[in-house]
Amino acid sequence: MEKQKLQVVKEELIKIFWVFLVGSIIGCIVETLVGIIFDHSFKIRQGLIYGPFIPVYGIGAIMYYLIVKNIKNIKIVFVLSMVLGGAIEYFCSLFQEICFGTVSWDYSNMFLNIGGRTSLLFCFCWGVLGVLFVKFALPLLQKIDIYLDNVQFKCITALIACFMLYNVAISCAAGVRQNERVQQIEASSKIDLFLDKHYPDKVMDKVYSNKKNRGKGITTREF
Repeated sequence: MEKQKLQVVKEELIKIFWVFLVGSIIGCIVETLVGIIFDHSFKIRQGLIYGPFIPVYGIGAIMYYLIVKNIKNIKIVFVLSMVLGGAIEYFCSLFQEICFGTVSWDYSNMFLNIGGRTSLLFCFCWGVLGVLFVKFALPLLQKIDIYLDNVQFKCITALIACFMLYNVAISCAAGVRQNERVQQIEASSKIDLFLDKHYPDKVMDKVYSNKKNRGKGITTREF
C-alpha cells in the first residue's frame, strides 16, 4: 500500500512539473505577443536566463491545477483564478524587488492597483486564463497520464527537470550578483567571480531588457 501511495505521489509530481513547464512557456509566448501588439517590437520576454520561460505563469498554472481543476462552476473558477493570479503576481513582484532590486511590472498608474504589483485589470486577465486553463489546457495535460509508466518519458522529464533546476538557480544567483554590483559590492568568492565573468551587466540587461527600478511604469513581466 505504501509503495502504491509513493508511486501516486511521484506521478503527481511529474504532472505538476509539466504543468509548470508548459505554463512558463505559454507565459513567454503571451508576453512576447503583448510586446508585439502594444510596443510594436518583437522581443522575446523571458524570466530565466536560458529558454522561453516565465516562471510566474508556471506558478500560476500549478495553482490552477491544484486548486481549481476539480471545480465545475466556471464562475467560481474565474473568481478563484482572479484571486490566485493576483496574489502570485503580487508576491513574485515583491520577491524580485527584495532579492534583485528590480521589478518587471509596475501598475502604480492603473485603476485599483495594489502597491503597483497587481491591479484589477490584470486580476481579470488571470481569471480569464484560469477559465481557459480548465477548459482547454487541463484536458491536454491530463493526457500525460498515459506516459507516466514509460521509462523514456521519465528519463526525459528527469533531464528537463535538472536543466530547469540549474536554470532557476543560475538565474537567481546572477540576478542577486548583479544587484550587488549595482550596490558596488566587490566579488568575495569564486562564485561571484564566475558570475561577474559569465553574466555581466551587458548579458543580464540583454536577457532581462524589461526590468527596471521601481516606478517606471512597466507593464510586462519577466520573472
